[in-house]
Amino acid sequence: MDAALGLPILVGLIAVALLFDFLNGLHDAANSIATIVSTRVLRPQYAVFWAAFFNFIAFMVFGLHVAQTIGTGIIDPAIVDAQVIFAALVGAIVWNLVTWALGIPSSSSHALIGGLVGGGMAKAGISAAVWSGLSKTVLAIVLSPLVGFLLAMMLVAIVSWASVRSTPFAVDRAFRILQFASASLYSLGHGGNDAQKTMGIIAVLLYSQGHLGSDFSVPFWVVLSCQAAMALGTLMGGWRIVRTMGLRITKLTPMQGFCAETGGAATLFMATFLGVPVSTTHTITGAIVGVGAARRVSAVRWNVASSIVYAWVITIPASGIVAALTWWAVQLFVK
Repeated sequence: MDAALGLPILVGLIAVALLFDFLNGLHDAANSIATIVSTRVLRPQYAVFWAAFFNFIAFMVFGLHVAQTIGTGIIDPAIVDAQVIFAALVGAIVWNLVTWALGIPSSSSHALIGGLVGGGMAKAGISAAVWSGLSKTVLAIVLSPLVGFLLAMMLVAIVSWASVRSTPFAVDRAFRILQFASASLYSLGHGGNDAQKTMGIIAVLLYSQGHLGSDFSVPFWVVLSCQAAMALGTLMGGWRIVRTMGLRITKLTPMQGFCAETGGAATLFMATFLGVPVSTTHTITGAIVGVGAARRVSAVRWNVASSIVYAWVITIPASGIVAALTWWAVQLFVK
């Protein structure tokens, strides 16, 4: 542990962590609002306010299980110091900025996990990893979009059967209203799962410096700061990714948007209560592909979906490599 870390450096690292949280909200704004914008239920400027509000109040609904996993279940807290945290954040931020500039909806969550693993292994080798927590997270990379896909497909089948005797106009009007609820639930799940990842980073940094005593916990001021940073990032929007998520994968109706958001929200709620740090990007993409495939397989632009999958596969190693290089560069600078 870096017990002699000065207060200005500690404050600076917390600021960098909150910057990552802000960029997470900016990068992942599309996850919360892409469907409700693409179906024209809400204008983009109103949709981001709607999403940001529910992002912020998520801490009132969920526990802090995901923060616990990030803080103690990815790399060994005993090897965490300021340099590992700095390397992890740089790795995650650089990858987020690259994918944001290219309009690719990669996972901020897995960029952060890759950064942690890269920084930790650069310092202590493969023994730095907590394999039980890491394997659970890697498994979620596959399961979260699959669960979102299946739930969304199932919901399309259910609501299509329930609406068979209604006129198209009545169905459209009903689901335009219901999309407010489904978008709220998805934004709530997004804020609940994603903001906790930065909480875990800040908390393990404070723990490594002896500011939390002998027991790992997440101070309330950290909770509020992270929720606020994410909500502010969401307010700024991520319009390139909104276009990819809401328009380029498949064309959505209000009913399909409702099914995608509800299926994605259910997946996030389950994962957050179980303490699994899943990707909100993976989840909503799987759900959107699910509603498109439920209509007909050709309704999905599979070339766009496949390019997104490629970004998912390389996110953890790419951010991990950047983090490892950053850690080694810091060692040269310190020496």
